[in-house]
Amino acid sequence: MSKKLAIILVNWNSYELTRDSLLSLAATTYTNYDIIVVDNASTDESVTQLKNEFTSIIFLSSDTNRGFTGGNNIGMQYALEKGYELQLLLNNDVAVEPDFLAPLVSVFENKNIGAAQPLIYFHHNHELIWNAGSKYNALLGISSTPGYNTLDKGQTQKKIQKSIDWITGCAFMVRSAVLQEVGLLTEAFFIYYEDVDLSFKIKKAGYQLAYVPSSVIYHIAGMSHKSKQKTKEGYISAKVHYLNARNRIWVLKKYSPVWAWPFVLGYQTFYFFGISFYFIFRRRWQKLKAWNKGIKDGLLASV
Repeated sequence: MSKKLAIILVNWNSYELTRDSLLSLAATTYTNYDIIVVDNASTDESVTQLKNEFTSIIFLSSDTNRGFTGGNNIGMQYALEKGYELQLLLNNDVAVEPDFLAPLVSVFENKNIGAAQPLIYFHHNHELIWNAGSKYNALLGISSTPGYNTLDKGQTQKKIQKSIDWITGCAFMVRSAVLQEVGLLTEAFFIYYEDVDLSFKIKKAGYQLAYVPSSVIYHIAGMSHKSKQKTKEGYISAKVHYLNARNRIWVLKKYSPVWAWPFVLGYQTFYFFGISFYFIFRRRWQKLKAWNKGIKDGLLASV
């Protein structure tokens, strides 16, 4: 039986990216869905352009830029209120295969599945895998995406479904009833590690996470945090490093088991000092300052 699905994209000053994603979605063979675009207080004309071009799409707006978490939460809350059974958080810098939705939707016939993700290739190279399921090393507190890009398409497609520890926010399909039980994205994260947090909340509630390689999309990785021009601090803004440091610590504090604390503390101390020394070596003082502030705020505050 088909599901009533809401596909949620967040736009922020990204007309061309969002437009390309919407055009790609328009070619999908699965039809029982609505698209919700949440504009995160764009300062350009992108949302006006999108509204003029895509008249059948639901547009919602935020008065302020609430980040990936807040923007998606606006769409997710709307979808809950309107009674959609499933929701798909989808980055606005992806292209999709026309048949990507049906395999994702079908796994939810298993009532134990709380959320699922597709197989994600890089947009610039459709043979190179960006994400085929992510892992979490509880002993050291490491959330990672293993190097599945060493597999070719034939090998990967044979992995019909496997155990994964968390689902990337790039393409996160979740059952609405599960969101009603565990809550939406933790808005304080703003961006980064919010997908790990939501995945862990879903697993803690007793649900499984599914990886569906027969569902395929393509991602322009890094668009959310890279500037177009290089400065003396590089392409990535200092705020990205602040959020990564703070949010990483929040996840560690929230989910590290007591038995692993000594190992987590040892490894993460080495990791954080290593990044700090790198910034010192490269003379990236603004990034070093932001990184240290992220560590401080992560330690002093909690979510």
